[in-house]
This record gives sequence, C-alpha cells and structure tokens, in this order.
Amino acid sequence: MKKNRGILVLVMTVLVTAFLIFTTAVGFGPTGTGAAKNIKTGLDLSGGVSITYETSKENPEPDEMQDTIYKLQKRVEQYSTEAQVYQEGENRIIVEIPGVNDANKILEELGKPGSLYFIAHKDSKGNENYTLNTQTGEYELTKTIEEIEADGGIVLSGTDVKDAKAAVAEDDLKNKTNVVSLSFTKEGTKKFAEATKTAYEAGNDTIGIYYDGSFVSVPSVRAEIENGSAQIDGMKDAQEAENLASTIRIGGLKLELTELRSSVVAAQLGEEAISTSLVAAAIGLALIILFMIVVYRIPGLVSGIALVIYVCLDLIALNAFDLTLTLQGIAGIILSIGMAVDANVIIYARIQEEIAAGKSVRTALQAGFKKAFSAIFDGNITTLIAAFVLNWLGSGTVKGFAQTLALGIVLSMFTALVVSRFLMYAVYAVGVRDEKFYGKRKERTPIRFLQKRKVFFLISVLMILSAPVAMLIFKGTSGEALKYSLEFKGGTSTNVTFAEDMPIKEIDARVTPLVEKVTGDKNVQATKVVGSNQVIIKTVTLDVKKREALNQALEEEFGVTQDDITSESISSTVSSEMRTDAVKAVVVATILMLLYIWFRFKDIRFASSAVIALLHDVLVVLAFYAIARVSVGNTFIACMLTIVGYSINATIVIFDRIRENMAGARKKEDLENLVNASITQTLTRSVYTSLTTFIMVFLLFVMGVSSIREFALPLMVGIICGGYSSVCITGALWYVMKTKIKNR
Repeated sequence: MKKNRGILVLVMTVLVTAFLIFTTAVGFGPTGTGAAKNIKTGLDLSGGVSITYETSKENPEPDEMQDTIYKLQKRVEQYSTEAQVYQEGENRIIVEIPGVNDANKILEELGKPGSLYFIAHKDSKGNENYTLNTQTGEYELTKTIEEIEADGGIVLSGTDVKDAKAAVAEDDLKNKTNVVSLSFTKEGTKKFAEATKTAYEAGNDTIGIYYDGSFVSVPSVRAEIENGSAQIDGMKDAQEAENLASTIRIGGLKLELTELRSSVVAAQLGEEAISTSLVAAAIGLALIILFMIVVYRIPGLVSGIALVIYVCLDLIALNAFDLTLTLQGIAGIILSIGMAVDANVIIYARIQEEIAAGKSVRTALQAGFKKAFSAIFDGNITTLIAAFVLNWLGSGTVKGFAQTLALGIVLSMFTALVVSRFLMYAVYAVGVRDEKFYGKRKERTPIRFLQKRKVFFLISVLMILSAPVAMLIFKGTSGEALKYSLEFKGGTSTNVTFAEDMPIKEIDARVTPLVEKVTGDKNVQATKVVGSNQVIIKTVTLDVKKREALNQALEEEFGVTQDDITSESISSTVSSEMRTDAVKAVVVATILMLLYIWFRFKDIRFASSAVIALLHDVLVVLAFYAIARVSVGNTFIACMLTIVGYSINATIVIFDRIRENMAGARKKEDLENLVNASITQTLTRSVYTSLTTFIMVFLLFVMGVSSIREFALPLMVGIICGGYSSVCITGALWYVMKTKIKNR
C-alpha cells in the first residue's frame, strides 16, 4: 500500500514538474500566459517610457526640485517600484517608468503635476466660485482661477497637503466605506481649520478640489477640522478612492510641471546582459544540482527536483503578482536560490548524522526533517522580517528587491519542507532503503575555532578599519571617498542622433565599449529611443575635456557631427530621501531581527552577536568597495541588502546547533568545547551553502557584461565574508559574551 502511494507521489511529481517547466518556458494561449518571457522587467532589462518635464519656474530652488522629485517618485511607483525620477539640467525632471510602452496613457493618467487647488464655494461677497451644471452633472468655475485667487477664494493649494491615501473606514451604521484620508502641513492645518470653520458655519457648505482644469471632488464640510487630518467619503469603490488620492498627491508638488517630450526607450543593459545572465543562471543551477547529487546521492537528486520546482514556481509567481524584475530583483532570486539549497543541505546533513548515530533510514529521515526545522524556520523568518521592513519603509529599487526576496523565501521554505519531504518519503516507500543511498556523516573531532578567536578578531578589525583608512586616503587624493556612480551623485547624459537606425546589439557591441574606454566608467547606460536614431548615453559626470574626447571618438567611429550630439548634467536617480529611506529600513530591519532572535533564543547575547557579525560583513564589503574602487550605485544597495539577508541566515544555523547541544549537555561540560563542536558539526553546511551561492554569482561575473560584473564582484566578497564571519566570528562573539557578561 505504501509502495503504491510512493509510486503515485513520484509520478505526480514528474507530471507537476513537467507542467511547471512547460508553463515557465512556453506558457498557455496565444500570449503565453505564465511564461517567464512575460515577467514585467525594469528599465534596465526591457525598457519603458521616458518623460521629460520642465518646471514653469525658470530657476527653481534646490529644495523645491528635491521635494518635487521625491513626491513624483512616490506617485509613479504605482506603475512600478523600479520607476526612476531625476533632474536634468537646471529646471527639467525626467521620469522613467519600466514595463510600459504607451507614453500617452501615462501622461494622461499623471495629468499636469502641480496644479491642485482647494476652492471655497463662495467668495467674500457671497457669490459662487463654482456651480453645478445640471446638464452635465459636473461642477464648473464661474470665474478664472486668477480672479478666485485674488479674492482669497483659494483656501489651500496642493503644497499644503502633506499626504493623501486611500483607506477603509466605518460609517455611523458600522458599514465599511472607501474614503480618502488627507493630512496637511503645519501651515495647511491652519488654513484648512479656517476654511472648514467658514464652510461649516455657512450650513455644511462645500470646498471644491480643483485639479488640471476640472473638479475631482466637491465634498461637504460637516465639522470644523483643526487637527490637520480629514476624510473624503462617498467613494463608490476602492479604485475611485485610490485614483482621487493619487491625483491629490501629484497635485501637491511644489513646482508646476509641463511635459517637454516623451518617448519609449529600450533596455539600459541591453539584450546581451539579459541573455548572458539567463545562461549563467541556467548553468549555475545545473552545477548546483549536480553537486548536490554527488555529495548527498538520493537526497541530492530529490533536492535537485525540488530546486527546479522552486525556480519554476518563483518565475510563475513573479508573473502572477505582477512584480517588476530588475538587476536587483535577480539578486533577490539568487539569494533565495542559495537559501533554498541551504535548507536542503541542513536537512540532508541531519539525516546523515542520524544514520551515523545508528538509527534506521526511516527514523533518520523523520529526525532529520524534525531537527532541521527550527534552523530553517528561524533563518528564513529573520530574512523575511528584513524583506518586509525594506518593502514597508524603502522606496524604488529597494522595494523591488524586497518583494522578489520575500517571494523567494516563502517558496523556498515550501519546496524544502513540503516538496522535499514528500519526495524523500516516496523514494523510501518504493524500496530505496539502503543507507548507502543516503550517506553517513563521519564523526569529526571538534576544530579548535575558539582558541584562535583573538587572531580572527584581529583580522576582522583590520579588514573593517581598512574601510575608513582607504576612504580617507582616496578622499584626500581624488576628492571622493567612494567611487559613486551616476545613480548616487548624478552624471552626464549625452544624446547622440546617428545617421541611421542603431540596433540594440550594435549599441551593446560598439557604442557602450567605446564610451567605457573614453570615460573610464564601467556602468555606462546606453538607451535607445524606440522609433528614432537617437541613443541616450548616461555616464558619470564628464568634465569639458572628457566630453570633447567622447564627442571626437563618436565622430571618428560613427561619422556623426557635433550638431548630432548634445550633453546635459543629470541629478542622481537615488535621491537623498530615498537613501534616507533605505538606511532607515535597514536599521529598523536590524532591530527587529535582533528582537526576534532574542525572543527565539531567550538570550540577548545570541541576538547581539548575530547583529555585530552582520555589521561586520557589511563593513568589510564597504572596505572592498573603497579599496577596489568599485562603483557605488543602485547595485551597491542591492549588494548590501543581499549580504544582510544571507549573513544572518548562516549565523542562525550555528546558533541553533549551540542551543540544541546546550539543552542536551552535561552541566559540567566545557562550554568552549561545546561551541567548537557546534561550529564543526555545521561546518559542512556553511561551506556547501557558501559554495553553491558563490557558483551562481561567479558565473554571472564570468559571463556578464561589465555593469553586471561590477555587481557580482563585491557580492562574491560578501558571500566569502559571510561564510567566514559565521564560522569564525559569531560563535566566538557569543562565547565571549556568555563568559564575560554573566546572566543578570
């Protein structure tokens, strides 16, 4: 009976795996629903819409531009978390939205930013500023905006609105209703209090919200509102509430913007970057599966099947949840693949230990899954906490990374704890019961890690201190502590109009390498404007000499003239507010991870040593960025976030084994030997997981284009550093705290 059930499970697994592979590769229907090719990708991978706005004010203040850029960034994130907004020249703002190709539709939905007014129903003489047209059912102005403003009828402007959000509230009868919640600035709170007082005393009069030439809402005032927040009810559904909230938000920009031009642009990284990344990922996945089979035999084969199912589910889910995949998203997927392998390694290493302890294969299977659960659960939950906070508090690419990472974590836990479990029991049920098919872990003499802790601590301190030393040296010599890319410090946008259409492959093969050679920038973004001969080339800031050199090189190589080339300075795509959001998110995530580890391990020393080791890894990688002069841009944020998620997971596994060994230890047992034994017992897992993840990133480094290599190189350093700190630092830190800081 059990054998038949096992055969059924194996047959179903083969069919499900084949179905998932077909869905991922081909999809269904004429559009290929569910296929990986339909995943929404970012501007760096597939292109999108680029819109250039010009401010109505000729010389806007820097703070006005920054505020407008940040608010516009938040507005366009409804289309994609990977949308970018940055400054060009003195008074232009560029909006780049990936995954869409209808510029007119975007412009229509965005409207004209910065033209929102709250208008009193009646003027100082009691005449109506607006009235209801009974034929159209729409409210209309009875005079011009200028006349209303001169009379004081505009009680608030969009800049007085702090935020607007769609929400759900309860009415007097406890029924759920869709509303828009408004909050006002300090000055706006005073103005709104006066306006609502006047309207309320006039018999629940209205205040019209006027945007881009028409009224978007005319709510009645039912009370004087003095606390700086209000609700607009009467929405027919959640979509109407969201649309009104979005309209009010974009109308709250400090500067009024006019569309200058719009275009559909091709991928920034080009087709070669995408194809080589996919090939590298496929080869890496095949090598990891082969490695697992060689090391773990039958369990390794099972993990390979589970890993294929995981990758297919992840790609299908990216489609289903309409998530945007970018280079940062690929980092999240790589990390989650590493964690999916990690869970299997923990389980199978446990099974081999149980077999070595003399237990039967069936008992070893049960014990292996049971004992591995806490390490897998805690490791994944801590990383999931980080992903949740990054999505909650982060913006732009940080959100995209967090979403793909969270999705990967959930699916990797499912495939490791559910799919692998069913498959393992099915294989056993059909008759594969000899322990030689599962392997037996040899008992190892504990390695004396703690006895070398002073050496490890000294090495770590030297590596960490090399960061500020290198940054100070380079600050003094080159003026830049780190080599910031255009995403962080802005740069130069060179627009070249070629004599004939320049295919994307030729841009990748000829234009980008030429620009890299002349400018020395390894993160050149060459973007084709679809339907024209124009190519927009973004680089780090070029001085006059380098601009002339680039222009001359383009003339000699492609026969363009000076009239075909224009250059503009552009601001950073990662604004100071976005950087603040990212730092805030990482700090909050770290604190929450510390609290979770403290709660789970019942000892603050576990939590604090884990967080110290995490900071150690981040600082060492920062030192590498400083010394190797690797560009610090969007990929820097993705790299650091990947290390945060990866490092904490490795540490949890060792701490879980220390906790387990302490529970079963004799009271007089030497704590130093116990920690050494725990690290030694989990050493194979630490090495194997680091190796499998390293393989994936190494192949990206070898096969990828220059911009991807600049992302993969520090990530490889982070993986090695994470493995080193988990094995050599975290256990030693905990031991020092345990012996030096007594229980209070």
